[in-house]
Amino acid sequence: MSAIAALALAAAPEQEFAFSQADFERVRALIHQRAGISLHAGKQAMVYSRLSRRLRETGHRSFGSYLQWLETHAGAGGDSEWQEFVNCLTTNLTAFFREEHHFHAFGADLKARGAPGPRIWCNAASSGEEPYSIAMTVVEALGADSGARILASDIDTRVLATAARGVYPVDSRGLSPERLRRHCLRGTGANAGFMRIRAEVQTLVEFRAHNLMAAHWALGEPFDFVFCRNVMIYFDAATQRRVLERIHAAMKPGGLLYVGHSENFSDSRELFRLRGKTIYERV
Repeated sequence: MSAIAALALAAAPEQEFAFSQADFERVRALIHQRAGISLHAGKQAMVYSRLSRRLRETGHRSFGSYLQWLETHAGAGGDSEWQEFVNCLTTNLTAFFREEHHFHAFGADLKARGAPGPRIWCNAASSGEEPYSIAMTVVEALGADSGARILASDIDTRVLATAARGVYPVDSRGLSPERLRRHCLRGTGANAGFMRIRAEVQTLVEFRAHNLMAAHWALGEPFDFVFCRNVMIYFDAATQRRVLERIHAAMKPGGLLYVGHSENFSDSRELFRLRGKTIYERV
């Protein structure tokens, strides 16, 4: 063995838990089945890092043992652990007014349509910055008493709890000083450095756990606008198509779908036609 190889071997950290390739493939299959997420082959380290906490908290000494227990107990009081499993493997990257061009277009679309009480769905709400950005845009475009209703959903229950509180650091990325003054309340004393979303914005948003892979979507009346941004990138092509068909069914004809900057649905023209930069109109 060369000196370089010996140094590399010595530097490699010893894993706390047994984690085989078969375990990783099992995790890939389970998260695809439960959440539609396609983990590529280079995600072993990420999976180990995120799920090892669950092994410690549940007292398991290997991934094989944990996964066997997870599958055995599903449907027999194990639903909460399935939720923890999904929570660990979802990615939550968000900010206020992320991809800002969407909010300029959304505000203009709200004014142009002029319909009272628009119904809006943000289906990757994460920790709340996106749905609150949507709500702030509604207030700016239509006023606080427009009758708009925003459903904000996510598969990850932990981030939804953060979102429902509506409390963030005052230096949160994406909020201009003017919007901070208009839509937020600054904390004082022990809460200095934080801000809370104002009630007129918060009351527009209903937070709810929702899995896009669920057999039934109980979402109520069709939506005028849907934000589904940077979600489809985690799905394979077949799952993308299935979700797009169901989003199409949940929208009003002519409704607008806002998607992520790297998402393109030009091969589903019978469902959605391109209306603007990563904005699609429901056919």
